[in-house]
Amino acid sequence: MSGRVTCVTAAEGLGLWVPRSELIHVWVPSTASRVGGSGVRLHRAAPPVPIARTDPDEPVLNVLFHTARCLPHVDALAVWESALRLRKVDADIVRAVRWRSTRASRFARVATQLSDSGLETHFRELMLSIGVRVRQQVWIDGHPVDGLIGECLAVQIDGFAFHQSPADRRRDLRQDARLVLRGYTVLRFDYMQILFDPQDVIETIRAALAQGRHLPPSAR
Repeated sequence: MSGRVTCVTAAEGLGLWVPRSELIHVWVPSTASRVGGSGVRLHRAAPPVPIARTDPDEPVLNVLFHTARCLPHVDALAVWESALRLRKVDADIVRAVRWRSTRASRFARVATQLSDSGLETHFRELMLSIGVRVRQQVWIDGHPVDGLIGECLAVQIDGFAFHQSPADRRRDLRQDARLVLRGYTVLRFDYMQILFDPQDVIETIRAALAQGRHLPPSAR
């Protein structure tokens, strides 16, 4: 069986944010055997960029096409936004592609470059699901805040890449202190909370809104 890695497997190879997966994703021609090996997910749909079957490298547009069809909605959108953020693909080109996929066409319209990681995409979409709008990468006191709800509820998302060392922790504490002294409420959520305990995140945000934490101190 001839094929090439695609979808999550190829996206990880490109350095994009991807959800954890134990499967190897492989594109194969539609005429290939329908029996895949153990731990292999086969993709047969015709992607937008035509290349030779023997070419081992999957173009990023084809990678995005397969993630749109394969992954859950938010995971796929996070991969797309990671590609845009890392400049693996141009937003104008993405919007102009004839995707031949309803989900891919929608992602091409709504994906942005604002999420630093897939966790931020997951958080934004989680808030949208309860009707809460999040402004991303808002600069306050010379530093970006991952998300701002209303005027004064700042949300920071702690992924693994930039929040592991003691120096990272001290940086985060200094930033939180600057925000608090300027009247902001700061909430931090990590990988496990956002991906595996989203209801707790929702309840925390709702409680903060009920207390008026998104409003300026004078309006609470």
